[in-house]
Amino acid sequence: MYDLHTHSLLSDGTLLPSEIAVRYMALGFKTIAITDHCDYSNIKSNIASILEFTRHWPKNSKIKVLPGIELTHLPPEQFSPLAKYSRKQGIKIIVAHGQTLAEPVIKGTNLAALQADIDILAHPGLITDEEVKLAKKNNVFLEVTCRKGHKITNAHVVEKATKLGAKLILNTDSHAPEDIIDPQEIIELAENSGLNSGRIDKIYRDVSRFLKSKAQP
Repeated sequence: MYDLHTHSLLSDGTLLPSEIAVRYMALGFKTIAITDHCDYSNIKSNIASILEFTRHWPKNSKIKVLPGIELTHLPPEQFSPLAKYSRKQGIKIIVAHGQTLAEPVIKGTNLAALQADIDILAHPGLITDEEVKLAKKNNVFLEVTCRKGHKITNAHVVEKATKLGAKLILNTDSHAPEDIIDPQEIIELAENSGLNSGRIDKIYRDVSRFLKSKAQP
């Protein structure tokens, strides 16, 4: 079990990265990523802190912690340079904050993010066919989220991705202890979003292959 979208007190979360890791480990998760919100104001300090933490996380731990970031509320033209910078610094998981209906997000964000070197487009809202096709072409996961507010368009995302063949990923987008939920709750949310057991199994297989690729130096 994995969760590749979590937030610590380095951005708007309430827990230290170590607290996040221990809580997910207690629920049986095998891999997580710390993906705090970043823009030009804090990307250097957040990347440095997250990399420092993950370098010192015990290699023999029952849970693997990957260094990540979430590029958040950027002007569209900033996604590519900041994704490139993050990758060069050693960030393994790059999430882009998509065009959720729960917050004001700049028009064109989904398209610009999908054209950059990202891994996951989080809560992409009423994503278009053009954007889903681009996600498929660029091998970007579209997120089915557990996050309140953001999850209202999960069924739309599932329908579009299923029709057009894009990859999906299940994440909690956790910010606080109550957001770190049992894996079965995540599966139930996925089912309520229109995914059957076969499709959910495929999502986990796709993510497993992706994580193996991230384990390479």
